[in-house]
Amino acid sequence: MVLSAVFKFCEAVERTGGRALLVGGWVRDFIRGVENVDYDIEVYGLEATALRALLDAQGKVDAVGEAFTVYKVRLRDRELRKSFVVDVSLPRRESKTGRGHRGFVVEGDPAMSFEEAARRRDFTINAMMYDPLKDEIIDPYGGREDITRKIIRVVDPKTFVEDSLRVLRAMQFAARFEYSIDPATIELCRTIDLSDLPAERIWAEVEKWLLQSRRPSLGLWAARELGITEKLWPEIHALIDCPQDPRAHPEGDVFIHTGMVLDEARKLIDDLPRPKQIAVMLAALCHDLAKPHTTKIENGRIKARDHEMMGVAMTDQFLDRFKLFTFDNYDVRLQVILLVKNHAVPHQWFKSREAITDGMFRRLALKVELDLLYRVARADCLGRAGDFKPDAEEWFIARARKLGVEERAPDPLLMGRHVLELGLKPGPRVGEIIRAVYEMQLDGDVVTLDDAINAARKRLRS
Repeated sequence: MVLSAVFKFCEAVERTGGRALLVGGWVRDFIRGVENVDYDIEVYGLEATALRALLDAQGKVDAVGEAFTVYKVRLRDRELRKSFVVDVSLPRRESKTGRGHRGFVVEGDPAMSFEEAARRRDFTINAMMYDPLKDEIIDPYGGREDITRKIIRVVDPKTFVEDSLRVLRAMQFAARFEYSIDPATIELCRTIDLSDLPAERIWAEVEKWLLQSRRPSLGLWAARELGITEKLWPEIHALIDCPQDPRAHPEGDVFIHTGMVLDEARKLIDDLPRPKQIAVMLAALCHDLAKPHTTKIENGRIKARDHEMMGVAMTDQFLDRFKLFTFDNYDVRLQVILLVKNHAVPHQWFKSREAITDGMFRRLALKVELDLLYRVARADCLGRAGDFKPDAEEWFIARARKLGVEERAPDPLLMGRHVLELGLKPGPRVGEIIRAVYEMQLDGDVVTLDDAINAARKRLRS
């Protein structure tokens, strides 16, 4: 369904002598029966000056590419009682002039044919147009049939190779829509150099893959087929053929296991804020990066001793490819590294749970968020063939919740002002006492503020 404000805008274009068509992802999702409120409109038959005058009469206009007539226009929908932004442009042609995503010359041309305008699109499923006034689909390259067949296929091999990011778009579309990729498209993608892609553009596609798909393993397999892992992520590519414990994955490898872990992790993150969703999914992706370097066969059994520690450095190196640090003041990079480092702890602690103290839980919560660690460990457990049950992980999170440390360690009860009120002058000794009392608090020997003050007083006397 087209919002009334968009429909009225298309009517205004028609009254001015032009034709407004919805293009791109909105049309694709309309055909798929999926709601999409991101509107891209191409206006045919109006010169640039006439289009700008029309837009100025509609609402606030931001020219994001006035040289090639691309605008963001804020429309007001009275039925929804809210404003939203649509992208409006002339149909345009792009000519490759240099390396990278900025190496294009773009020219708007309101007289272009629909076929020529759609040719610059990446895949046939994104090359359709919709006229809301006539309720007409314009589909010059068979995108509608490809949606029915659930196929991702390039529009024009000659123009496709001009933007290497399209290879990663094929990957994330395969995962999000659960489509297969046309074999000729795979072969074409494998010929494309990806070294010109900046980190932020790569990350934008990876984030869509990990967060917007229900089965991100499909994207992992697509990345392998398309040559992405080989060219951009050698740490991931090295997981292929790395042997996995046959009890968990008969005839399987760590690459297969990683895909299964991604799918399990994706089931566990919908209630989390976006930065924590990213942390869990990246930890699931990276948790076994070190196994190709640590896996050995001992007495006929496959072992990967201390792969968590080596995985810290490899995860840090991998995340650096995305220049990934913080989101909304949340240190995603550090949390992912700590999740990888500790992802085996719930299983290890469960095996000797009688010896695991409350203090150990509280101290671990100082380093890593236990609720996220539980999710990654649970996904690791369930990402195996066979009837594996997450008994260790459920014990772990139940104990953390009982102690109230599933999201963070307890705040110190004793503060500097409390120590100063006991008569101690400012200096290093204040910090020493606060830290000592906090250690007692972590062990459960200090429970209330009075306990903390009394403990501080005793240390002062000694």
